Amino acid sequence: MALPFLPGNSPNKQLGKERFHKSQHFNHSSGLPLLVGYEKPGIGGELLFGQMITPKYSVFPKEQGRDLPSWVAFDKKILCFEAFFQEAVPAAQHETYRIRKCRIYFHLEDDTIQVVEPEYKNSGIPQGRFIHRQRIPLPPPDDDHFYHIYHFNLNQQMVLYSRTFTVIDCDSFTRNFLTKLGVILNNPATVPDDPYSKHREEIEKSMKPLRPYERCDTLKQFLDHDREVLRFNCFWDDTENMFADPRELTLHYHLGDDTIEIMEINPANSGRDTVPKFLRRSKLPKNCAPVKQPGQTTDRTVLNVIASGSQEQHYMLDSLKTGAVHDEFYKDCDLTLGGEVNVWGRRVILTDCDDFTKDYYRSKYGKEDFTPVVCKAPPAPIPERRVPPYNGFGSEEDSLSYCHRLLPKPPQKDFYKFMERSDVINVLNFSAKMVTTNPDDTQRVFTISFFLSDDSICVFEQPKKNSGIVSGKFLKRGRVKKPGQELFKSEPSEYFKAQDLYVGATLCLSGVHFQVLDATEYTFNYMEQHAEEFPEANVGNVLSKLRSLPEEKQSEIRAFLTLSDPSGTGFISYESLRGLLTGLGCGLSEHEVLVLGRSFSQREQPEVDVGLMLAVAQDFLKKNHFEDFPHMERAFTQRDQHKTGRLSTKETRTICKAVHLPLPEKLLASLLGKFADGDEIDYHAFLAGINWVENNASPVLPEDRLKFEVDSRSNGGGAAVESVNFSSLLRDVFSSPSNSGDPTSATST
Repeated sequence: MALPFLPGNSPNKQLGKERFHKSQHFNHSSGLPLLVGYEKPGIGGELLFGQMITPKYSVFPKEQGRDLPSWVAFDKKILCFEAFFQEAVPAAQHETYRIRKCRIYFHLEDDTIQVVEPEYKNSGIPQGRFIHRQRIPLPPPDDDHFYHIYHFNLNQQMVLYSRTFTVIDCDSFTRNFLTKLGVILNNPATVPDDPYSKHREEIEKSMKPLRPYERCDTLKQFLDHDREVLRFNCFWDDTENMFADPRELTLHYHLGDDTIEIMEINPANSGRDTVPKFLRRSKLPKNCAPVKQPGQTTDRTVLNVIASGSQEQHYMLDSLKTGAVHDEFYKDCDLTLGGEVNVWGRRVILTDCDDFTKDYYRSKYGKEDFTPVVCKAPPAPIPERRVPPYNGFGSEEDSLSYCHRLLPKPPQKDFYKFMERSDVINVLNFSAKMVTTNPDDTQRVFTISFFLSDDSICVFEQPKKNSGIVSGKFLKRGRVKKPGQELFKSEPSEYFKAQDLYVGATLCLSGVHFQVLDATEYTFNYMEQHAEEFPEANVGNVLSKLRSLPEEKQSEIRAFLTLSDPSGTGFISYESLRGLLTGLGCGLSEHEVLVLGRSFSQREQPEVDVGLMLAVAQDFLKKNHFEDFPHMERAFTQRDQHKTGRLSTKETRTICKAVHLPLPEKLLASLLGKFADGDEIDYHAFLAGINWVENNASPVLPEDRLKFEVDSRSNGGGAAVESVNFSSLLRDVFSSPSNSGDPTSATST
C-alpha cells in the first residue's frame, strides 16, 4: 500500500518547498574571478554543510510572534553602565597610570554601544565621546559575533576594541530591566584611586588666590520669575512745591532681578509733557545717599604692598572686604498697601495693586488685607451736555451730528439690524381703512407695509373700479413720527415701531388717521413667533388677562360657550367668541382676540396637486427660455459625494438659486416640500419633473399660474378663523395657574 504523496510521507526534502533561489558565490574583481560568498547560504536560503552564519540581530528574534518589532518596542530605551579603564602614562614624572571614568550606553533597539567620558576641568585630555554608537564585535577569536545584552554584568571586565573596561555599577532602569530578563547581577564595585588626581585635589584645596572668584548666582531667580511683575498704583503729593499738584504713578516691581520702574499717569489736558518713565528700571535704595563718583564705591580695598620709584608697583586685594559698601535696596517684602516708598527723596504712597500682586502676596506672605487707600478726592461729576432744540433744517439726526463734532458725519444706521432683516420677506403688511366722516373716503382700502430693516412705513392704496380716485402709492417709504410731539425740541422724536401696528390699532400717518383691519398670514405668523417683541400677539398675555377676570364674568363665559354648542361638538364660531369677549369688556384688543381664536382654531389648508405644480413650473421655465438642465444635473452630481442620488433640501435650494432657476419663491418652496423625504430630496425625480424639454406637461390656465406667481405673504388678509375649540380654551384658561404668561402655554388644535 503506497502512502499519499504529502509532506511527511515522502523522503523528498524538496516537497512543499517554495524557495529555490541560489546565492551568488562568485564574482569578478579587477578582471579576476573570486569567491565572495563565504557567508551566503545555499539553495533556498538553507545553510551549507558545516556553515555557520553570523546573526545580524540581537538575541531577541525580529519579526517573530505578535509583539512589536524591537525598533518600536525599545525605541529610546537605553541601558546605562558606569565603568572605568586604566591607561598607562610612560612619559610623565608624577604619574605612571591614570584611571579614566566613563559611561557605557547600550541601545536596546539595535544592540549598538556608545562610550562617553565625562569632561573634567583642566584635564588636558580630549574627552567626551570616546566610542561612537555602533555594534562592537567580541574580542578574538569570537570577533565574528557582537556584544548583546547578556554580555553585560556588574563587577566584570569587557574588552572594547583592545581596551579593557571594568563595569562597576548601573542605573535603576538598567538594574530592573536585567533583573526581569533573569540576569543575576553582581555586587557593584568601586573605582580605584587615581594618585595624580588625588594629588591635584590636594593642591587646589591648599591654594589661596590673591583675586578669588566670587560668583553671585542670580540665574535661578531670573528663570523662576522672569516676566513676573508686581503692579502698584501710587500717589505722590507734590502740592507743597510751587505750581505742583498731586501725581498719580504706577510702580512696577520686577521679580526677576528686584528692580523697580515707575511711570507717571498724566490725565487729559493736564498741561504736562508726557515722558517715557518717571524712574528708569533699576534697584531703588532705601536711603537717599548722595550719588558717588565712579570708582568711589568698590567691593574690595586695594592694598599697595610695594610702592617705590625704582621697582614696579604691586597691588593686592583685601580679602577682609574692609572697603565694601553695603546699600539696602527695596525688596518685595517692603512693598505694602498704605506704605511709603522713598523714591530719591520723593514720598510715594502705595494705594492699590492688581490681582496678580494680590495672589503673589497671599501665597508667599499670607496677607489677606488688600483694602485700597483713598488719597484723592472723587472726580467731579461730568456736567450734562445740553443739546440745542431742532431748528427745522434737514432731519433731526443730521442736525444733531453738528452738535457732536466740528466736522459732522452722516448719521449711522443700525447695520446689524439692516443685514439681519433686509430680505424682502421681513415686511409686515396690514390692511387698513381711513378714519373719516367723508363717505367717499370710508370705502378706500389701504395696505400699510412696515419694513423691519429700518422701521420705515409705506402706504399703498389698492385700486377700485369707478371710484374716481387715483390708486397707487399714498405715502412714500420712510420713518413716520408719532403725532402730538413738539417740533422744535431738544429730545429726539419718537417714531412708529413694529409694536405699534396690530389689528384694531389707530395710526396717524402724516396727518391722516388709519384703522388697521387685518393682516397677512405671514404677518400673523411672524408676530406670533416673536411674541416677546409683540405683546399683542403673545397668547400667554391674553390668557393671563382672561384668568384675571372676576368670577362672575368667568361664569358668564362658561355658560355662554356651553349654550352656543347645543350638539356638544366642542366648537363654536369665531364671531360668537369675538362678540362675547367684546361685549363683556375683557380689555382685549381686536388683535388679541384674533390671536386667541387662531391659537384654538381648526384650520385646514387646501392640498395642491403635484401635477398642477409641475405644469405651472414648466410653464414658467418655458416662458423664461430656461433649458440649462444638464448643467443643473452636473451640479447636483458634483455636490452628491456619496452618489446616493439624494441631497438635503438646503443644498438643493442653493443649487437652484445658483443656476438662476426662474421660479417664484412660493412655487419653488412647494415643489421642494413635495419631493422631500424627510430632509432629503431625490434630485433625479425633481429634475425629471421640471424638465419641459424631455417631459413636457399639458398647458395650464392663467388662473392656475396666478396662484403661484403672487406670493401669499404679500396678499391682503390672512387665513380666516371659522371655528374655535372652546373646550380646550376653557381647560387652558380656567384650569391652569393664573400666573402663566408663557406664550407657549396655549396649544393650538
